Amino acid sequence: MAKLYFKYGAMGSSKTAQALITKFNYEELGMTVWLIKPSTDTRDGAEILRSRIGLEGRAQVITPEQSIREAYAQAGKHDVIIADEAQFFTPEQIDQLRDLVDEEDLPVLCFGLRTDFLTHFFPGARRLMELADSLTEIKTVCACGRKATVNARLDAQGRVVTQGDQVLLGGNDRYIAMCHKCWKQRIREQTPG
Repeated sequence: MAKLYFKYGAMGSSKTAQALITKFNYEELGMTVWLIKPSTDTRDGAEILRSRIGLEGRAQVITPEQSIREAYAQAGKHDVIIADEAQFFTPEQIDQLRDLVDEEDLPVLCFGLRTDFLTHFFPGARRLMELADSLTEIKTVCACGRKATVNARLDAQGRVVTQGDQVLLGGNDRYIAMCHKCWKQRIREQTPG
């Protein structure tokens, strides 16, 4: 029975690496994988998925206006869909992925962040939390050793940012995974007064 999976974690938890390893495992069994990513993710080039450990693959790019169902129909039948950076898909696109699970009996594995740098849900992640049959947290650790749950955004001086647009692409230079306690402590320490 096909399911909608959401595998989420903080920055640096190897989500993209796990998506690419999962793709490899399906293909090694002779199955076809439709690898997709939202157009928002342009860090490594439009069609490239690249993990921090060097794994990479080519993905079909989906724009916010695009119907995932129509894009899937044009791409042709596959055995599984793997979606990276799924938090950037619209809630309507997440609904379409759910429809593909239900109507095509097609497993869909989504990898991404649950929350932004202010610990607020991304709209796509919220919808995945509401619709997924299976939720799996991919864990990583804070520098203090606790479980990291916050994707702290840093400015050029290394200070934690507490305002700004929800989406600002970046890697280790702009984001760091932290536990909630360390995140709050850093904010307090850098606040004047």
